[in-house]
Amino acid sequence: MTIKLFRGIALLEPQIKMLFREHRPDCIASDYLFWWTMDVATELGIPRLAFSGSSFFNLSVANSIECYRPHDSISSETETFVVPGLPDQVELTRSQLPDLVKSRTEFSDLFDKLKEAERKSFGLLMNSFYELESAYSDHFTKVTGIKAWHLGPVNLFNRGVDDKVHRGDKATICEHSCLNWLDSKEPNSVLYVCFGSLTRFSKAQILEIGIALEDSSYSFIWVVGKVLKSWKEDNENNNEDNERQEEWWLPEGYEERLMENGKGLVIKGWAPQVLILDHPAIGGFLTHCGWNSILEGLCAGLPMVTWPIFAEQFYNEKLVTQVLKFGVPVGNGMWKVWATEESTLISRSKIERAVRRVMGDGDEAREMRKRARRLAERAKMAVEEGGSSYNDMKSLIEDIRMHKCIKEKARSIEGNHSSLELEKHHQEVTAP
Repeated sequence: MTIKLFRGIALLEPQIKMLFREHRPDCIASDYLFWWTMDVATELGIPRLAFSGSSFFNLSVANSIECYRPHDSISSETETFVVPGLPDQVELTRSQLPDLVKSRTEFSDLFDKLKEAERKSFGLLMNSFYELESAYSDHFTKVTGIKAWHLGPVNLFNRGVDDKVHRGDKATICEHSCLNWLDSKEPNSVLYVCFGSLTRFSKAQILEIGIALEDSSYSFIWVVGKVLKSWKEDNENNNEDNERQEEWWLPEGYEERLMENGKGLVIKGWAPQVLILDHPAIGGFLTHCGWNSILEGLCAGLPMVTWPIFAEQFYNEKLVTQVLKFGVPVGNGMWKVWATEESTLISRSKIERAVRRVMGDGDEAREMRKRARRLAERAKMAVEEGGSSYNDMKSLIEDIRMHKCIKEKARSIEGNHSSLELEKHHQEVTAP
């Protein structure tokens, strides 16, 4: 669907540009992918603000890798290298880098346009807060010269139960039954497992996850995604009923065992994630490292088991595990082009080991919980009156207002100058 999505965005361009020309707003805030909004912003003489759905850490790592290309001198896909020029020692392997970084792809031209539009924009809007990644906020703005404002974490604006339940898609589980199940558990005793809405795992990987969770000594909520079908299965299962049966898959008898022993709760489809993460019974989060999920887990003060799949998720993982140190990697080292492609099998023993490190009572787990809770407190302070994100929002509004005033003064001076020139010309023409 990605190619169709990009084409759809391109088809919107003339209609949206026409709306801007008609309504003449004071500024344009648009997602990174709408790079062409920079053109109409320039035409109208107004600021374009690019919204980034990721972190300053991700932008800093990506910029350093683009500038220094440390991976070019690495021969092995699994050899570790240090990303140069960053505030901390951040280690990656070639296998964890996006294809777009290692060579030109079908998306390279598009991303060149996105970067050019980013550089020309008035600045970036970031779903982050200064205390979370201050060194990388300062680093990015210094090395790129691009201005940016922290406006997050935006999930903290979902304050009531209804807000949290209805955030995103419609949940496939009744919030009351979910909360009742959680209410029956001890504080910090439940692991929440979710890989986002796009990730597809093979039946073999789902089996490994299921057994690892069952064999661990912790209760869990597992948001199960649709199963990854092979090319052969896709072509054989033309029957609608067969396709429906293949949407979700779990080992035979698995759900029945969980219902009997009460150890686990399976959610098929969309889950009220913010509501679940905020519950006192949740003690850890196994995540694919999407930026929204990291922020939501962090705001709940939860340590994490990290399992990145694609996009910028491997960079995000390094922020959690190597810089902020409130998470443990499960061990996936292979970046995928799509979240729906087959990936390297992670064994049940690796999964269980990582879960125990995060959920256990050892010094490491206690220290991670302490760090996560400290960040959660700072996140909540950031969006309150007088907090860093609150003040950045005020600063952003003032910057837009100032830009408008300067433009209006410039037009006024230009108009006066033109009037004087016209008057002078008139006097010259009419002089005897």
